[in-house]
Amino acid sequence: MSDMHSTRDRLFLPFLGPVYSSLSESAETLLRVVAGLLLVTHGYGKILNPFGAVGMVEGLGFYPGVFWSPLLAATEFFGGILVAIGLLTRPAAIASAIVLAVTVYFHWIVKAEGIGGAEKSILWTAIMLYFAVRGANTQSVDARLGRQF
Repeated sequence: MSDMHSTRDRLFLPFLGPVYSSLSESAETLLRVVAGLLLVTHGYGKILNPFGAVGMVEGLGFYPGVFWSPLLAATEFFGGILVAIGLLTRPAAIASAIVLAVTVYFHWIVKAEGIGGAEKSILWTAIMLYFAVRGANTQSVDARLGRQF
């Protein structure tokens, strides 16, 4: 028995099995593209002023801020582009997940907002960790190149 049959047999509505199978890769691609583009949007202001976050990153203990602030900007902006198009997906997603994990700390601990203040960052971190582990799918530049990390 194939995986598809065994999965369909476990569905409450087995006739939806082919729908799920045909859309799963597109749904994953949509998640990757949307997450990447939203990260680009988040990093856009920082890339225009790469030293604008010096005080913030130093306030979090990342010294020297003149090094970490542009790195933050580049990770969000260029990392988002790479994740969106699926090029060097794993390294870009790992770097983004690290940045986003710091935002979890920032909102939860530094700003004392708890889980309510950090929930968006937690979700973002989880999405990037997914792509760090999974990599890009066949609808990506990595797949077109036939290589990925």
